[in-house]
Order: sequence, then C-alpha cells, then structure tokens
Amino acid sequence: MTGPVCVRHPGRETGVRCTRCDRPACAACLREAPVGYQCVDCVAAGTRSQRRTSTIPGVQPAPRSVVIPTLIALNVVVFGVTVAQAGSLSNNTSALLFQQWALQPEAVAHGAWWQLLTSGFLHIGPLHLAFNMIALWVIGRDLEQVLGRVRFLVVYLVSLLGGSLVVFAFANPASDTAGASGAVFGLMGGLAVVLMRLRLSPRPALTIILLNVIISFAVPNISLLGHLGGLAFGTALTAAMVYTPKKP
Repeated sequence: MTGPVCVRHPGRETGVRCTRCDRPACAACLREAPVGYQCVDCVAAGTRSQRRTSTIPGVQPAPRSVVIPTLIALNVVVFGVTVAQAGSLSNNTSALLFQQWALQPEAVAHGAWWQLLTSGFLHIGPLHLAFNMIALWVIGRDLEQVLGRVRFLVVYLVSLLGGSLVVFAFANPASDTAGASGAVFGLMGGLAVVLMRLRLSPRPALTIILLNVIISFAVPNISLLGHLGGLAFGTALTAAMVYTPKKP
C-alpha cells in the first residue's frame, strides 16, 4: 500500500479524511456530518461535549414519569388491603391497618410517629382515593418532568409530612385523619411556583388551589389543616429549589 490507511483499520487504504481531525478513515469509520464526513471518534467526542438540556433546578428532564405511577400503585395497594381487612369497599375505616396507620394526634404524642407518614397512603372509600389519585396524576406529571424524580418525590413527601405536622399540632387530639390531600396540595403550590419561575401565567394553578381551599372550608369532615399545611410546605420547598442560583 502506498496511500494513507485508516487510523482504526491499518489494513484498509483510503483517500477520505475526517473533516474535523483530518485523519484518514475508511467508509466503516466515517459518519455523515453537516459538512463532509467525520470519523466515529470525533462523532463520539462531539456527543459528549454537547450541552445537555436541564430543567430549572439544573437536573436532567425525566424522560417519563416514574414516581407518580409508583405512588398511585402504593395508594391503590394500601386501599385494597384495608378493603380486604374490613370486608367492605365503602367502610374500609374499620380495617386494622387503617386504625394503625391513620393520623391520631394523641397516639402520635404517645409514640406512634409513623402515622405522620402512613396516614398519607390511606383513603376513606373509593371516591376519596379516585379524587386524590386523579389530582396527583394531572398536577404531578408536569411537575415531575421539571423538578426531576428525586426532587419531585422530596416535595411530595415533605408536603405530606408538613400537612400531618400541622394536623398534629392544631387538630383535635382525638381526631382521625387520612388521605394524600396534603401532598397533593403541596404539588399544587409547587406547580404555581414553577409556572411563575418560567414566566408563565400561574392563574390556572391558583384557581385550582382557591377552589379546593373553598371546598375544604365548605364541606364537613375534610382536613383543612392538612390541606393548608401541605400547601405551605410544598410551596416553600419548591420555591427554594427553583429560585436557588445554580452552581457554575
């Protein structure tokens, strides 16, 4: 051989060079580029050097929702267990698991601390479950894309715990509270914050929040304290995430 040979295949003579590094390369090692052809090494290097798109907090956008389907599945499974234990679809509050997991401020004060978390995975009847899970899906799917999976899950759990803490601090010590509404309200507040950060109108999210707050006041047996607590904690945490300057 008298001509140049491919840098990756020394046994192959070639008359073509990479337009980026100017090294000779055979047809198998070349890829079409906007101008001419580039070798596979330069193509790989260019891919690594490309700037990845990031969301507001500086995390990679989640390609698909994972946290929300998992949370919905957990809530449905827990509801199914309470229905099986109670032997009733609508009166599942008589289930042993419900009695152990529902938030009872007096019981928490005596050491049942887990109720602050577990109460958020209990629901009273199928309508309560359906309403919260639909709201979680509609509100949370866009928020998970923006915040990323880990941050979204943190906002959800902190909102849930925040609502439970407000109930524990101010509700009737003998009351029973259950439901994911506090966490959902936290996501509502988080969505409003994200929309403002993106310089989009937060009016739809604020309207939903206002309507749900009015319902919480008007309808009996709804935990207004849990809703407002979750809203406050979720809004504050999301604001801290999306307005904190990113590191260079």
